[in-house]
Amino acid sequence: MTNEERNTALYQKMFAEQDTYRKWLLAQPPDEILKHTYEYTVREDILLSLEYHDLTDAQASALMKSPSPLEDVFKEFESRETGYVDVVFDSMESRANAVIAADAEQRRILKETPVYPYPGSYARENGELEQYRASRKANVACKEAIETAIREHYHDNRLGKEAALEVIDAFGMDRTLYVLAATARHMDWDGRISRSNKDWARTVPVYEDTDTWGNDRNTEFVVSACHPGLTDIFLSQVRREQHLRTPLSDEEIKREAARLLSELQAQKEPNSPNGTHFMAEISHDFLARSSSRDTDRLMSMLPFQSMAFSGLNDRKGHFVLISKDEDRSQPLKKLRKSVRKDLQKTPASPKKKAAKRQEPER
Repeated sequence: MTNEERNTALYQKMFAEQDTYRKWLLAQPPDEILKHTYEYTVREDILLSLEYHDLTDAQASALMKSPSPLEDVFKEFESRETGYVDVVFDSMESRANAVIAADAEQRRILKETPVYPYPGSYARENGELEQYRASRKANVACKEAIETAIREHYHDNRLGKEAALEVIDAFGMDRTLYVLAATARHMDWDGRISRSNKDWARTVPVYEDTDTWGNDRNTEFVVSACHPGLTDIFLSQVRREQHLRTPLSDEEIKREAARLLSELQAQKEPNSPNGTHFMAEISHDFLARSSSRDTDRLMSMLPFQSMAFSGLNDRKGHFVLISKDEDRSQPLKKLRKSVRKDLQKTPASPKKKAAKRQEPER
């Protein structure tokens, strides 16, 4: 929707609101009509102001959320000292900006609220009902955001990856995965949820949480307003995004280096486009997750002097290339230790250790 279309839609909504107000006013006794003359006039001026000015997309969208935006703007205007037409529009902008700020603050609170995994009974016994209720509220909001994201990003029989990124950005990875795990566990009977996603969901602790009547409170944040097949696709997208954001382990770097060496050694003839080099493609998954430090550590394990890491003009991806004269029978080198990891594991000083071992005085 363009900015002009958003402003037009807001104007039409306010115009309809004013028309309803006018019909009500005309049905009142003359004395009552006179009492509302000022309000009616100002509301007309608000409409006139919107006809000659444009709000931003965010401001127009914020006012559209209200069932009575015209009344809201009038109240904002009435609370000010009058300076008129400019003040009318300024009141409109101020009200829209207040809604935007309130929405942003609410989003911040929801995103920063930690996931509380325990049931209400546990929270009550441990004096943690406030955390439990705040987390539950965020879970329900996350579930609704997932349903909205799927609805808005499903086009031409395809669910855009923006759907998952949008929800993760708003609620964080932990809560998004928690809500989806609860959903997959609840739908364990449904064949439209993949076996892989069901198996994964069972690894996530989602405690039973029943109310006084034995009803499952967790169903409040189960994704239910979407086709289960789309929910499954969305879950797979979120899990994939989590995988891409997980740092590579030493073992994964070693495994990729061993795979590349094996592929280079398996070639009988140079397989580069010009026939001068042996080459092997680095996995897309590795590149998607790796930092430059990870790539350096990978390359340090391969035992070749002529080695290069490069893309090819006529092919997608990145490749390790070595000269056809290299000795390809060499073994893999040991993975170079990460200096940063070693520094993070630096033991406490001898004095601190001695202090810990010191016996208390008697």
